Amino acid sequence: MSQGEKDIQSSDASKKGWLAPALNREETDRTQDPNVLVSAVDDQAAIDGVEPVYAAKAKILNRAIQDIGMGKYQWQLFIVIGFGWAQDNMWPIVTSLILAPLANEFRVARPPLLTLAQNFGLLAGAMFWGFGCDIFGRRWGFNLTLGVTGLFGMLAASSPNLAAAGCFAALWSFGVGGNLPVDSAIFLEFLPGTHQYLLTILSIFWAFAQLLASLVAWGLLGNYTCQQSNANCTRSENMGWRYFVITMGGISLLGFAIRFGVFTLYESPKYWMGKGRDDEAVRIVHEVARRNGTISTLSVAELKACEALAPTTSAIDHSARGALKRKLRQVNFSHVRSLFATSRLSFSTGAIMVVWAFIGLAFPLYNAFVPYTLATKGAKFDDGSTYITYRNACIIAVLGVPGAILGGALVETKLLGRKGTLCASTILTGVFIYGSTTAKTSNALLAWDCVYQFFSNVMYAVLYAYTPEIFPTKDRGTGNALTATANRVFGIMAPIIAMYGNLETSAPVYTSGGLFIAAGLLVLILPYESRGKASL
Repeated sequence: MSQGEKDIQSSDASKKGWLAPALNREETDRTQDPNVLVSAVDDQAAIDGVEPVYAAKAKILNRAIQDIGMGKYQWQLFIVIGFGWAQDNMWPIVTSLILAPLANEFRVARPPLLTLAQNFGLLAGAMFWGFGCDIFGRRWGFNLTLGVTGLFGMLAASSPNLAAAGCFAALWSFGVGGNLPVDSAIFLEFLPGTHQYLLTILSIFWAFAQLLASLVAWGLLGNYTCQQSNANCTRSENMGWRYFVITMGGISLLGFAIRFGVFTLYESPKYWMGKGRDDEAVRIVHEVARRNGTISTLSVAELKACEALAPTTSAIDHSARGALKRKLRQVNFSHVRSLFATSRLSFSTGAIMVVWAFIGLAFPLYNAFVPYTLATKGAKFDDGSTYITYRNACIIAVLGVPGAILGGALVETKLLGRKGTLCASTILTGVFIYGSTTAKTSNALLAWDCVYQFFSNVMYAVLYAYTPEIFPTKDRGTGNALTATANRVFGIMAPIIAMYGNLETSAPVYTSGGLFIAAGLLVLILPYESRGKASL
């Protein structure tokens, strides 16, 4: 008999654990009937199609986290995770706000090149940090993404030309691109199943970031930049955008300092469990319990008992050669293949990628072409008023807060759940985009934009929560990376279209609305509804 089997039979902690009642209470070997283990665990999982040993262990960890409850550690994590959520919205807004000052100073006709550079950086960041966190863990990505963003954001102020600014935009976006894939994974893996709706509520940080960026830009860009392109727009007269990126970079570095120096992040217990480190998974659960001022009865023996579900157990090569082989296997495509292991899982992964792709193209298409579409219809706007421009931006930003709260409430309702809320908000976003094309004045456009932004914030709040929930933990970073990659690849198309397309046509705006509606309808046929189910 192996030492692990002896531990299972002799451990008092296992007898006290939540799995113990389902194990054979007679003196027979607990590992003889794996089906008992399957029936013992909570069947409320968000996804199927995963290997039985992993699923059983994940459910045990879910129950352990649920028993610990929502405490001090999770609430602190909610705050520092919010820093990453904020970056994801703040920096694309920074890019859009500095386009005009850059064009004026460097006298260029195609500032969408900056947006293109940003999207390439977001794509690279999503792929590197998203795929990487399933290989080298969540902690490194969690801490470094904010540092990379803040550092290159501040350095961008030294740009002598548009090409340099584009390079720095790509570099800061490399950090931004990793925030959501990594942060959503690690937050979800520490949340009790009863509090997974908080992943939706996190989008209030998205809204606050938009408001913060708009307010800072109002003061700096509104007063210290050239307001129109002319030969006399010198660097000294156009320092506002440089002050702006320094300020935003400093905010990102402050978030990095708090994450790295003040808050102690534990590696996800499910990450360790997926790597075969059950001892580390149990240790982390007990550390979280200690931080929360409670205790956990989870033991290594409870997790080891689940290994009886495996059809065979192969010996592990502990030699240097064997260790090297295991390290090399970590960088293969096993995490990707796992997300397409069954037909149902393949459809779910593929469909959610398409949803992200449609949205990734729809938003920038609308933003790039709506001014020209409205102008061709005779609309008159107060574009020369800096006050109106930033006032409207702040009003729209404020609406993101109730949007996130509403999304968090609706995803827990039995009638709508995750899928219903995501479907309705995505379709309504497209509908109100069509409505905005009827605007003839600034106030009319503001009204349409307020409603459109409200529902788009609900949509994003739910999308950011639902997506990681339908991926198993061991492949969650990869799943997040795939969806983010699809989003960024299609996002790259919009500035290219804006650079070389016909700006006077209204087709892109109508296409944008159609893409939102198509994405919303696609959500209806996604196979998994994760409401009320603990993520694996």
